Amino acid sequence: MVTTEVKAPRNGFATFLLVICAIALVAAALVRLLGIDGTRYMVATTSLTPYIAVLGLLIGLGALLRKRWVVGLTMTLVAVVLVANVVPRAFPDSRPNGVGQPVRLMTVNLLTGIADARFIVQEVRKRNVDILTMQELTPEMVRDLEQAGLNQVLPNKVFLDEPGGSGSGIASRFPLTARQLAPPGTLQQAGAMVDLPGKDIEVVSVHPLPPVVYAGPQAWQRELAGLPSPDSTGAIRVLAGDFNATLDHVGMTRLLNKGYVDAADQVGKGLIHTWPSNSGVWPPPVTIDHVLVDAKCPVDTVDVFDVPGSDHRAVVTQFVVPRL
Repeated sequence: MVTTEVKAPRNGFATFLLVICAIALVAAALVRLLGIDGTRYMVATTSLTPYIAVLGLLIGLGALLRKRWVVGLTMTLVAVVLVANVVPRAFPDSRPNGVGQPVRLMTVNLLTGIADARFIVQEVRKRNVDILTMQELTPEMVRDLEQAGLNQVLPNKVFLDEPGGSGSGIASRFPLTARQLAPPGTLQQAGAMVDLPGKDIEVVSVHPLPPVVYAGPQAWQRELAGLPSPDSTGAIRVLAGDFNATLDHVGMTRLLNKGYVDAADQVGKGLIHTWPSNSGVWPPPVTIDHVLVDAKCPVDTVDVFDVPGSDHRAVVTQFVVPRL
């Protein structure tokens, strides 16, 4: 009697799904690794790089367990490359030695001026904030901040408040001089020279137009590119605010390559999300609020916390301005 072994047919639909996932992962990885911000959909995809990396790794390993070798190896290798780019943000870098003036800076998007002004001033007091940068600063919010006592703790200000979401401002414990540090854009981006003891710094309240608007990301690309580079011969510069960009976007990479460092990344908190603050399932939380400091400034601490009334979380960092 002759017996024949009948092999169970492979699940063709499961293989098809794995191939589709592999193609999507490779496409998303190429957009990120090649620095392509071509359309608003590409920009949105790049902002999800940490999620794509983890999901791709899990699916790739699952494919290997099911002996889909080509698809599994492709997805796993591509995901490992993405993970290698993302994971270092969760670990602190070595802090360079630096002696100088400690500065505590807080940045917050006020959501068209409806954030809780009393809470903001309370946090400024509690955290001993020296400089506050604000986006979406409205005339009504200026009034609310004054009533909450902001002038008592940060009496110096450069405010470009406007109705809606286009306003911007800087308040400081130290004297301020208004500076046009960023070219005119769709939204206001207040700039100022801060007269610190020993060494002045220049600060920009950053807020480029979001890249996912219907018109496309061109204005966002142009406004990110227009932000000032570090000044190697003059004042130290700090860019703080709602960049509408993650560290995976090419515009942010270019700024970092010019000589800035991301404060949260430096202390191992680069993966803590800042928008939306409610941490819901959709849209996936991403990190688009940043403080970029001159690489000569050692970063000590970074804290991220919710602000009642705003869909963005505030970022507070302490860094040291060296005496040069």
